[in-house]
Amino acid sequence: MEDEEAEAVLRAVGRQIKAWRESAGMKQAELGAAIGYGEEMVSSVERGRRVPKPDFLDKADEVLGAGGKLSAMKEDVEKARYPKNVRDLARLEDEAVEMGAYVSSHIHGLLQTAEYAQAVYTLRRPAYTEEEIERLVAARMARKSVFNRVPRPLITFVQEEVTLRRPVGGREVLRRQLEHLVDVGRLPHVEIQVMPTDRQDHAGLSGPIRLLKLQNGKTLGHLEVQLHSRVISDPREVQILDMRYGMIRAQALSPRESMAFIEKVLGDEA
Repeated sequence: MEDEEAEAVLRAVGRQIKAWRESAGMKQAELGAAIGYGEEMVSSVERGRRVPKPDFLDKADEVLGAGGKLSAMKEDVEKARYPKNVRDLARLEDEAVEMGAYVSSHIHGLLQTAEYAQAVYTLRRPAYTEEEIERLVAARMARKSVFNRVPRPLITFVQEEVTLRRPVGGREVLRRQLEHLVDVGRLPHVEIQVMPTDRQDHAGLSGPIRLLKLQNGKTLGHLEVQLHSRVISDPREVQILDMRYGMIRAQALSPRESMAFIEKVLGDEA
């Protein structure tokens, strides 16, 4: 794992599994055979080197007679699976009363379907392993809970027209992604706008922008470019990002016009 917080969680879970296994008088190979996993997997989980899946914990709980204590760790383990920068960003999203994002190369992560997200991560070079892709997609889907949080935050997006037409994952994946955009865009606390390619005035040519306005009144920026992801807290820099995002929204199609535009593109994909 890539951070101390996640490592501590997995080591604690591993120690609990080992303690219950030894209390039951079972060897690692015996436990693995009983729950459908190999001895190496059991060993790696107990040492905190592998992330146990929910199925692993549920079956181990039943076989070892842990009375739900191992199953109860699923939520903490699931969070530990996610990269640290994703967990940190999710915490900020949970504190936000308003969020805005301008995206130029692909559909924004919070708007992605699971299959679209998988396609995006599969295209990454150097390539991720299948396990890494699974972990990243799960983390991205978990962040979508922000749409259901109460009280509802105001969430706005500006998508470049090209992101609606680029067939990431293939035409069928794109079609279902566009259908999802239409569904999300109908939520009362979400506004999706489209920046047409033929716009002459464009304040977003410097790249993507993300803004989070928190409950305490503070506004933060977030930039993710190539190998770098960082939170912007300097008020002067945040002010510039806020100004640019406001201009981008003013230059883009209105939310109503954007929904009609997305539906037209969707019709072209049918």
